[in-house]
Amino acid sequence: MFSNKSTFYRITALFFVVLLTTTLLTSCGTSKNIAANKGTIDSRNQSLASADNKITSQQLLLTAQTQELKTAIATLIDASELLVGEESYNQALWLSQQLINLTDNVQDKYRLALVSADSLLKLNEIELAFKQLEIANELSTDSNVIHRENYYFLLADIQQRRALEISAVNAKLHWFSSSLNTDVDDIYQLWQALSLLSTWQVSQLAALDPPYIKGWQQLLTYAHKFGGDINRFDAYLTQWQGDFSAHPAQAIIETLRITEQNPQKLIENIAIILPLSGKQASAGKAAQQGILAAYSNIPNKNLTFIDADTLDWTLLNEQLIALDSHFIIGPLLKNNVDKFLAQDEILLPSLLLNTPKVEQRNTEQFILSMRPEDEAYQAATTLSRKNYSSPVILSHRDTASKRIARAFTKQWQLINGYSPEVVYFEKGKMMQEQLKASLEVDSSQARIKDLKIRVKQSIDSEPRNRRDIDMFYLVGSPAQTKLLKPYIDVNTSPFATIIPVYASSRSHSSKQDSSKHNDLRNLIFTEMPWLLSSQQQNAQLADLSKALWPSRSDSLQRIFAMGYDSLYLVEKLPLMKQKPYVRHYGQTGILKLNSNNTLTRSLLWGIYKDGEVTEIAMD
Repeated sequence: MFSNKSTFYRITALFFVVLLTTTLLTSCGTSKNIAANKGTIDSRNQSLASADNKITSQQLLLTAQTQELKTAIATLIDASELLVGEESYNQALWLSQQLINLTDNVQDKYRLALVSADSLLKLNEIELAFKQLEIANELSTDSNVIHRENYYFLLADIQQRRALEISAVNAKLHWFSSSLNTDVDDIYQLWQALSLLSTWQVSQLAALDPPYIKGWQQLLTYAHKFGGDINRFDAYLTQWQGDFSAHPAQAIIETLRITEQNPQKLIENIAIILPLSGKQASAGKAAQQGILAAYSNIPNKNLTFIDADTLDWTLLNEQLIALDSHFIIGPLLKNNVDKFLAQDEILLPSLLLNTPKVEQRNTEQFILSMRPEDEAYQAATTLSRKNYSSPVILSHRDTASKRIARAFTKQWQLINGYSPEVVYFEKGKMMQEQLKASLEVDSSQARIKDLKIRVKQSIDSEPRNRRDIDMFYLVGSPAQTKLLKPYIDVNTSPFATIIPVYASSRSHSSKQDSSKHNDLRNLIFTEMPWLLSSQQQNAQLADLSKALWPSRSDSLQRIFAMGYDSLYLVEKLPLMKQKPYVRHYGQTGILKLNSNNTLTRSLLWGIYKDGEVTEIAMD
């Protein structure tokens, strides 16, 4: 007889699992006899399905019927792994889920979680696959199970599909380090994945400290800055080889050296389409002045400015032909961008200064994106690494602020698995009342008042804010921020930890007096280099700009910086398209060209501290 009911249950359950799995396989036809390939469970060297030993899952299922409980479970786990290699994903998933309840062995549970994750991934159930990897990771953490190579391989694939690029590349680096079967192609694929990261993403990846990251980060820095200059890049590659002699990327350095640049097309005559009259003339002239500031440093260019406000768009192509234009900068306004793209006969390379409504463009049309969503994406990702558990977004209820708040919320949810609380505020008196409600200070004040009435005597007390909030992200104008930031500080109970406040660039104004910075002390915000004292800022030009246009608004300052960068990008865009690792260190940010011909920015972080505004590292 069986020693206990648990053993009887497990043997009985195991019998039915074997029987049902065998039946399922038989009903699906002859089992496929496929060797495990790159990325299947239990490493790419899965011996059970190797070319020399073509055991099938069905054979293992039949074997398990004659084995004792412990041995049978081990055999069935092997069978579940083979089922993935045989592309029987539903059967592999079903078997792994049944076996998880029949074993107490942590290693077995770990392997079965990977089988489930791999099967779900192949069935395109991405979030469910990720949950199985979370189970495997918990087993690894709690029971000191060493992660298998395939855990990282699956994690890299899943996180890439979830649009979590940093996590995906981090997993790829761990996979490469743990695998015993890598080659030069794998190293080059790692380089390609790293090259697609924005500069701020590389910094975030380095903070995770994956294997070999110091060498990769230094190589990326050289490529970002000097990849477009063959001679300088070659010199820095030689320096890198000496500094990281044992790094696996040594295998691709010569490939990077011999990469030939495509011959550059002659670009002398540049047509620039801006609103130089009408209601938006101030924006157009700010961009024009930025372009002219860059023009003094770029020789052999002929610039022609075209007023978008008086332009007959149907005659634009003829005008460009008459000018013998080689490149177009603009338009600046969104509705004019759409009008421009509607002129199908215009095939010249162009840099659009706004995002069009339509996504379809030709391969020579680029976009310099200043989308607020990109800023929120960077902020949410960066702040997620700081282990805040109860963030609150304070956002003004205007269109642009709501876009930032929604983008921040979406990215936070994707990374952390939950959405932050969002509090929208209106202008005027209601703004502080809505903040007080989110902090629940008003409830605390009501309780104190009620207590005083009940005891009928004076009570020394302090209103207390909610203890669960551990971070604010503020999206509002500089004026709104100057009201809200000190209000948060004042309404934080002396019994509570000071709540850090972060903000978007909308909260920062370069025109604010230093005497008013005390109201904003310790506020940390994202900003473009042009409006933040930093190594990347063209300080000499910034001082000159302030002297020439002392009353220029912050929004027009940003447009000036965009105009300045746009002229430098004319010659650099073809190179950035050919070599994805090349970056432009501009005044709007460090610019990266995406596969859809859109330039996105890596922004800096600034802080109000000791009456000044300075750059701060957030890695």
